[in-house]
Amino acid sequence: MRIVITGGAGFLGSHLCDNLLKKGNEVICLDNLSTGSVENISHLLGNDRFRFYKHDVTEYIFIGQPIDAVMHFASPASPRDYLEMPIQTLKVGALGTHKALGLAKHERARFLMASTSETYGDPLVNPQPETYWGNVNPIGLRGVYDEAKRFAEALIMAYHRYHGVDTRIARIFNTYGPRMRPHDGRVVSNFIVQALRGESLTVYGKGDQTRSFCYVEDEIDGLVRLLMAPDSEDIHYPVNIGNPHELTVLEIAETILKLTRSSSKIVLEPLPEDDPKVRRPDITRAKELLDWTPKIQLEEGLYRTIDYFRSKLGSI
Repeated sequence: MRIVITGGAGFLGSHLCDNLLKKGNEVICLDNLSTGSVENISHLLGNDRFRFYKHDVTEYIFIGQPIDAVMHFASPASPRDYLEMPIQTLKVGALGTHKALGLAKHERARFLMASTSETYGDPLVNPQPETYWGNVNPIGLRGVYDEAKRFAEALIMAYHRYHGVDTRIARIFNTYGPRMRPHDGRVVSNFIVQALRGESLTVYGKGDQTRSFCYVEDEIDGLVRLLMAPDSEDIHYPVNIGNPHELTVLEIAETILKLTRSSSKIVLEPLPEDDPKVRRPDITRAKELLDWTPKIQLEEGLYRTIDYFRSKLGSI
């Protein structure tokens, strides 16, 4: 297959490039590098089945050759990024998704979008099944990301129903692993960098809010399975891709302190606005449709991620 990946120089996008190239596909990577990095894909630049174009997907996308699939991963995805780039986040969710869908429609290509567990907002049910409509504050600080992805999902379903585009929606839960940016404001990267530097680990609120973390290798496996799954009416509706193992933020901080053997302390800071109290995926659909469950245990994944940040410590 010849596959276009928007946001392909980002954390998840670059791992997708690796996976799909190893499976023998051609990959065309588009990224404006606002949060992605050429460093994430530099090892691929000599591969004759890989091409990179610096491009903003809110502008018209022209590839110039037939393609089989579009994977839309372009978007700021960490709280720090979408709080600093609120309008760009909304634009890529709306205009970027529209342009990527237009490319898929024109090429009669399969389309998969990276949506998010943030579509559930601060959920009132736990775990969250795909049938849950969510509890989102549309005018809160996080609303620019939540609503961008919710609008994108609605647009995707409209393209499927009206134009017959073969679409898939992956609701991605917290993912971690190598190539995370050290200062992107996410829990795992923040804690690891702080622990390795001997700085205090910043926990917001009492640390009793919960999160579920999926190692990037498992996440990519689920996403590729969703892309490659045979066409069926059920496959077009959202699918949660995440690890259902739920921990409090305080437990995550304590685990990282143990694994890094850091003497850092934990300090509590006020809870940010609209910070979700719980986050845990119901992955029944992923099991049934994709025969997918995460395999890598938290400590193993954290060890790999800690090793990555240790190797980068001099440059962060």
